[in-house]
Amino acid sequence: MSYPYQIKSLEEYKVAYQKSITDPEGFWGEIAENFTWRKKWDKVLNWNFKEPKVEWFAGGKLNITENCLDRHLPALADKPAIIWEPNNPEERVRIVTYERLHKRVCQFAQVLKNNGVKKGDRVCIYMGMVPELAYAVLACARIGAIHSVIFGGFSAQSIADRLEDAKAEYIVTCDGAYRGGKDIPLKSIIDDALIGNKVVKRVIVYTRTRTAVSMIKGRDVWWEDEMLKVTDTLPVEDFGKSEEMDAEDPLFILYTSGSTGKPKGVVHTIGGYMVWTNYTFVNTFQYQPGQVHFCTADIGWITGHSYIIYGPLSAGATSLMFEGVPTWPDAGRFWDIVDKYKVNILYTAPTAIRSLMSYGLDPLKGKDLSSLKVLGTVGEPINEEAWHWYDENIGKKKCPIVDTWWQTETAGILISNLAGVTPSKPSWATLPLPGIQPVLVDDRGKEVTEKDEEGLYKGNLCMKAPWPGILRTTYGDHERCRTNYFATYENLYFTGDGALRNDDGFFRITGRVDDVLNVSGHRIGTAEVENAINMHASVVESAVVGFPHEVKGQGIYAYVIVSAMHGDEEHTRKDISQTVARIIGPIAKPDRIQFVNGLPKTRSGKIMRRILRKIAEGEMDKLGDTSTLLDPGVVDEIKSGKL
Repeated sequence: MSYPYQIKSLEEYKVAYQKSITDPEGFWGEIAENFTWRKKWDKVLNWNFKEPKVEWFAGGKLNITENCLDRHLPALADKPAIIWEPNNPEERVRIVTYERLHKRVCQFAQVLKNNGVKKGDRVCIYMGMVPELAYAVLACARIGAIHSVIFGGFSAQSIADRLEDAKAEYIVTCDGAYRGGKDIPLKSIIDDALIGNKVVKRVIVYTRTRTAVSMIKGRDVWWEDEMLKVTDTLPVEDFGKSEEMDAEDPLFILYTSGSTGKPKGVVHTIGGYMVWTNYTFVNTFQYQPGQVHFCTADIGWITGHSYIIYGPLSAGATSLMFEGVPTWPDAGRFWDIVDKYKVNILYTAPTAIRSLMSYGLDPLKGKDLSSLKVLGTVGEPINEEAWHWYDENIGKKKCPIVDTWWQTETAGILISNLAGVTPSKPSWATLPLPGIQPVLVDDRGKEVTEKDEEGLYKGNLCMKAPWPGILRTTYGDHERCRTNYFATYENLYFTGDGALRNDDGFFRITGRVDDVLNVSGHRIGTAEVENAINMHASVVESAVVGFPHEVKGQGIYAYVIVSAMHGDEEHTRKDISQTVARIIGPIAKPDRIQFVNGLPKTRSGKIMRRILRKIAEGEMDKLGDTSTLLDPGVVDEIKSGKL
């Protein structure tokens, strides 16, 4: 498969970028011609950021799975689409060719239909990292059902909230999942999430761990039994016929933390998402046919959606999917995988790199790694020390590192160097991709035109115009989409991140400017964590901020007022952490809990998180003016008790 739109030089980048800005309709219309459409679009782009309303390829008809599967069958039928590496290195590897993937997706699409799933229905998927997760995602897309994948680390309460918001009637899960040395009881967590739920009609359960589970008559069915019914009764060509979809029909809902307690259901639509993930995959990583692409993310996050499933498969690539974690059974696991499959592209998170750095160079002994051509990072800005370690020890200074910045809401990469094509700079995301028009504004929404004392432009990162992968709405609440992303600054999409820009036009992301934390590349709202902490019986009030963490990038620091200690302080801390894990999931557990008698509040009762953030960061001399606080004495007490 060739990619006529792949940028090969800095000069080609400049030409493509210029055209994408001056003639976006001509530019993206040309690129979209490279895909299979049942009916061509009427208009490439309609948009305004006021409502907001964005439509790409309006009137176009297609099925995204025909672009990920069917169109590759003549040339790539026997080529690996997915290589699956199990959690346990002793277990059998599975290599899924394009032909087999097509067949399995069609079969499971029929299973969904047999169980009542129709076009537009929401299907919640809560599974471990097994190939069947990819089958389920693509099967939903094939029949026009809207998939909503939930990361396997979320609690029953978090799942229940998402099921309710999406009004999902169908669930696909596993009996359990393996993750490192842990067995996660997925089905029993789903059972807990469904207590009191009157909407869910069917739960399809795939057998992975052979954990004993409760199967409810009339509601729960086994994946394997349902697949047998399809195989036995239908010829292959009749499996799961692909539904004709409109380019602007929803493809999936993916929940992301907001600055208020309730997660937001980000909605992506079919045509624009397909074009954007394919274009960014092929260009950022400079993918060449036949290469093995290893994205280490979980499919429960947007990175897995875009760069394990849709981006690579729409490009006819080989995508490696890993069930486990980088440090199990030892810290050489990633490097074993790279050598075993001759991986060419490795795309991982700075958190994973920093974690592996802490083990020293011993885990790298005897590892070849010479197959690697491109390295990538995602999820948070990478610090220089980790960048150099990655460059020297993994890439042997021969592999470009793409430092990609993007979000759940953007569908794919927005700012990044293109591997070996455009310049890179450690810890800078560098240049916007074609179609992306970033701007830095001050708090009043005025474009930043003056440099700071370091000779850099500094401001809030916004986008002036839409790209094909921009979110269309938040599920069931368009007003929330408007206020979250389009109301802060007029006629701009606000990313929620701060950034720096230098004279070369390179961007460096400095982190969230709203009340959202970036912990190991996962966005977690401070309000969400505070709400969970406040559910603990002894807690009167809490305030949560981020602080620098040497592995996670950002850790969670909680200031908590309690009415009474249950046992000693340490025991109470564990109780509170357990409450957070039960309500949100283990990823949201605070790293530090400091017990306080009061919180710094203004006379109107607003908590001054700026002060708490500076204390957590150890910057006691940068607290600013505290005279406007209701009780300035509280600050000294908090400072003296800092952990």
